[in-house]
Amino acid sequence: MKSWADLSIGQPRKGRENPPLSLFNTASQKVEALERRDLYRLYVCGITPYDATHLGHAATYVTFDLINRYLRFSGSQVRFVENITDIDDPLLERATRDGVDWHDLALSQIELFRGDMVALHVIPPDSYIGVIEAMETIIASISALEARGSLYRVDDDLYFRVRLDPEFLHRSHLTLDTAMQYFSERGGDPARVGKEDPLDALVWRAARPGEPSWPSPFGPGRPGWHIECSAIALHYLQPSIGDEFAIDIQGGGSDLTFPHHDMSASQGLIATGQKFARMYVHTGMIGLDGTKMSKSLGNLIFVSQLIKDGVDPMAIRLALLGHHYRQDHMWGSDEIGDATILLDRIRLNLSKVDVAPTQPLIDAIVQRLSQDLDTHGVISLLTSWCIETEGGATGGSAGELSRVLDDLLGLAL
Repeated sequence: MKSWADLSIGQPRKGRENPPLSLFNTASQKVEALERRDLYRLYVCGITPYDATHLGHAATYVTFDLINRYLRFSGSQVRFVENITDIDDPLLERATRDGVDWHDLALSQIELFRGDMVALHVIPPDSYIGVIEAMETIIASISALEARGSLYRVDDDLYFRVRLDPEFLHRSHLTLDTAMQYFSERGGDPARVGKEDPLDALVWRAARPGEPSWPSPFGPGRPGWHIECSAIALHYLQPSIGDEFAIDIQGGGSDLTFPHHDMSASQGLIATGQKFARMYVHTGMIGLDGTKMSKSLGNLIFVSQLIKDGVDPMAIRLALLGHHYRQDHMWGSDEIGDATILLDRIRLNLSKVDVAPTQPLIDAIVQRLSQDLDTHGVISLLTSWCIETEGGATGGSAGELSRVLDDLLGLAL
């Protein structure tokens, strides 16, 4: 799958070693420092392309862009993979509702997503992989699970025995009752007759009349949701043999914690013998008018529409940085306006010949970001710097600060 234009990140600062990046690990329920590595493997769950990029999506991809930027700015390589769920029930249902071809709908929304990511200055993944193009890889992963005796049939569908993973539900910290509820609400089928365990995960759905399908050793059909991500991540991130963990970071919105990330990790462990991820990082949900922003509810603010209405994409990014990535929050009607005012203020001060000292500011920004991406704190620092510059303070380099804001925060000023 075609990604989008690459972005360069500046070299690490000479004579200064950035602090290790600390992030909240959902699995351990605490903030942990990432071990310093020359190469990090980052997997972020991508969109199901049946609608445009809304602010909830944007907040997630901007968050993992910050992680990517910090690690690169610290001198490490990042192998970044993102999937696209370009065949799924919601996509087929939307295409049927609108009377369009499902594949054409997916392609149009993928292209719109690319444009939104370019506008928001998000570094593209090294591998941007659609489920359809990864079908052989996914089928091979299912075959590996089958060889380990972890699958069984219900009618012609294949299911994975989640209880073979001793850490199942430990990563998501859910009671059985809550897990059952979430599984039912988020695409699972706990009530299906014939399953050995209500929480067992579908890995291969036999072909149904009128649905697209692909040939496989298990019969024609299409994969389940969770096996898609584990297969794509393991194949394209190329885990190190002998490492306890296959990848370093599994990322996405908090609504993916269960069942998606928990079940993907279980399948990855059984298929390879390696624990799936060192760290599970999740972003909070964005709401509107007191309710979570979601496609199913239709209460969405689209990035492309904001840009079409004349909003500077950097103002959108700055507005998203105003909230801590892990916190749920209700989107306010004044957020874009406030971010636009601050963006203009920063740009005006960066255009001056004499500005307040920037080296202490840059050190403080790096320190704040290293502490679980404290972007709210970073914005407070930038506001204070503007006040100092407007008050006549000198001794800084506007050019140096501008480059760091681009490299670290993704703010193209």
